[in-house]
Amino acid sequence: MSVGQTETRCGFAAIIGVPNAGKSTLINHLVGSKISIVTHKVQTTRARIRAIAIQGNAQIVLVDTPGIFAPRRKLDEAMVAAAWEGAGEADVVLLVADARAGLDEGVENIISGLERAGTAAVLVLNKIDTVARASLLDTTRQFNDRFAFTETFLISALNGDGVDDLKEFLGRQMPSGPWLYPEDQMADLPLRLLAAEITREKLYLRLHNELPYASTVETESWQERKDGSVRVEQVIYVQRDSQKKIVLGKGGQTVKAIGQAAREDISEALGQKVHLFIFVKVREKWAEDPERLRMMGL
Repeated sequence: MSVGQTETRCGFAAIIGVPNAGKSTLINHLVGSKISIVTHKVQTTRARIRAIAIQGNAQIVLVDTPGIFAPRRKLDEAMVAAAWEGAGEADVVLLVADARAGLDEGVENIISGLERAGTAAVLVLNKIDTVARASLLDTTRQFNDRFAFTETFLISALNGDGVDDLKEFLGRQMPSGPWLYPEDQMADLPLRLLAAEITREKLYLRLHNELPYASTVETESWQERKDGSVRVEQVIYVQRDSQKKIVLGKGGQTVKAIGQAAREDISEALGQKVHLFIFVKVREKWAEDPERLRMMGL
């Protein structure tokens, strides 16, 4: 593939970090569209999601990995393994860290992992709009004293400060070669999974702390209709009956609100009308089921 008469570049950039460092927000800003699930909760990205950003003649395949943390259950272990696997296959590895938290235990563990693997990495200090400049310079120095990062970028993924410079850098790092995806494609993510991720985001945003990580969403039916619309059936799985009641809400009002918000975003993402039907079921220990984890891409 060629962009004009210019030689094309294409490669992979893996984004790793502790939960809630702002990885998904950064990816959405780089791509210019909402690809990754973003909530105030940590550990919301579960599977590795490939988003596609264009920078001049370069196609940058961004691998949004789950946050790296201390695993306690099979779901956690699969998420952490997916994150390291994403880093291992990349041309560039970005360690995204929260400038407010600094070099905390979680980031220290990731740096130790980079050292064990002999992996080079670029430091991306995020949320710089929330800390004083003097403190930021000190934090930057601490990170680079700890590990020999190849480059350091100071950004705010939320408002875009510094993101363009980072994107230009990534474009230059991509190896020469043909583009892997069409120019207008923004993500390598099955539509069923994308739709499930959108609904899961709305579930988290609606229920806040009432339903911590005891839920998942699966798209069970996808039917294209003659009128150009699509009929989607999804199931929200929880682990206990008490959680099912929370998701349903009084008179089904909560799940109705979740469905309405999800339908709007799915429709926007697909560019077509969506008829969304959501069911809530109890499945104990779904987070320990290897088959469920495989279906989630983990």
